[in-house]
Amino acid sequence: MMDNVSVITILFLSGLNETKNHRFTLFSLTLLCYCVILMVNISLILTIILDKNLHEPMYILLCTFCMNGLYGTTGFYPKFLWDLLSPAHVISYSGCLLQALVMYSFACSELAFLAVMAYDRYVAICRPLEYHSIMSKQRLFKLVCFSWLTPLCIIGTNIFLTSRLKLCSPYIARLFCVNWIIVTLACFPNETIVNNIVAYITILIYVFHGVFIIWSYMYLIKTCVSSIENRAKFMQTCVPHLLSLLTFLFTVLFDVMNMRFASKDLPQTFQNFVAIEFLVIPPIMNPLIYGFKLTKIQNRFLNVVSFKIK
Repeated sequence: MMDNVSVITILFLSGLNETKNHRFTLFSLTLLCYCVILMVNISLILTIILDKNLHEPMYILLCTFCMNGLYGTTGFYPKFLWDLLSPAHVISYSGCLLQALVMYSFACSELAFLAVMAYDRYVAICRPLEYHSIMSKQRLFKLVCFSWLTPLCIIGTNIFLTSRLKLCSPYIARLFCVNWIIVTLACFPNETIVNNIVAYITILIYVFHGVFIIWSYMYLIKTCVSSIENRAKFMQTCVPHLLSLLTFLFTVLFDVMNMRFASKDLPQTFQNFVAIEFLVIPPIMNPLIYGFKLTKIQNRFLNVVSFKIK
């Protein structure tokens, strides 16, 4: 039976089929959105890199957080813009697996960075005298590597397991490649058992990340209630993290719920909007939230603006 299955090397992304009459409008809006994402993230990254006063753990983590946003959006926008101008929306099987790797590792790294940033704020507010010894350059380097490499290895394992499957359909009803949907195209469901087990272990790992973040902020709130100084620190540095976390969790959970439990009768346009939320809202909002809320970054921007006016 295995010999009768033809090898699929090209996949068709059918998520754009209902937008044929609005391609150029959608292309213009998408290009504008991608340009805004590049502008706000690169501006914040360069601001932190060029200003030595911002070479502190919190700002270095923020810098890498924005770099991760650029990494994730680069895995989607160039291909999507090309598809909007192309009559056929195809991608090679290997290219599809690579895109799925980028999308998933970006999302998991985002949560890992938010967990590390929550830990950084916990140490800064609850153990201020030990902050610089705990958040040393060596530990910071290890935490950044953990936030990038661990998701890459975990998602890489998921993608490797998917690459072993024989597919019976080349059609993906999405705007980009999603590992879970590729798995559902497998000819032999029995072969996907290991994929499902590893996928649920991956989900469990990042649920623990979420629990750690929530616990950290609950502890911080409890600590900050009794001190005016700590309350000011919390409002200044933790509120941006909380807003980033809520934005990210809302967009990702909405997409997961839609992908796994939503009815197929929902309009394709709505499903597309839900699918790309986490590639639009967090990459734009995160630099703006931190840029407007963190005093040192505000001051740096104001200094640059005033210098240019003079």
